[in-house]
Amino acid sequence: MIEGVSLTPLKQIGDERGMVLHMLRRDWDVFEDFGEVYFSTVNPGFVKGWKRHKRMIQNFAVPMGNAKFVLYDDREDSPTMGEVQDVELGEENYVLLTLPAMIWYGFVGSEDGPTLIANCASLPHDPEEFEVRDFTDPTIPYTWPS
Repeated sequence: MIEGVSLTPLKQIGDERGMVLHMLRRDWDVFEDFGEVYFSTVNPGFVKGWKRHKRMIQNFAVPMGNAKFVLYDDREDSPTMGEVQDVELGEENYVLLTLPAMIWYGFVGSEDGPTLIANCASLPHDPEEFEVRDFTDPTIPYTWPS
């Protein structure tokens, strides 16, 4: 596990009418602060990445569909510098993925339909606060499936 990254199992409560999907509570250890909540979608087989935030902590959940998240740690002061980690999030593995600042991440949606990704971020969106790289960037030691 990359230093500072955590996975928290999430509750799903359902019956014939539908589902309640928990995501994050302010009394959980992983909660730091509230900046904004947003949702994004990724279409089947498409990659979104690479991106990292300079100060923001992110809390991702995938309530619909499935996505593979890939993380890369290039923080010089980290005991896990140089490590790559991947985790499947979604209907089959409903967990909260908490990312500290300065971790590169990307994700790819499953092949069986659009995927909905929820993020409860510790800061409001600020275009000066993050960096992006192309998903084919060779400085990150990971090759996305084609």
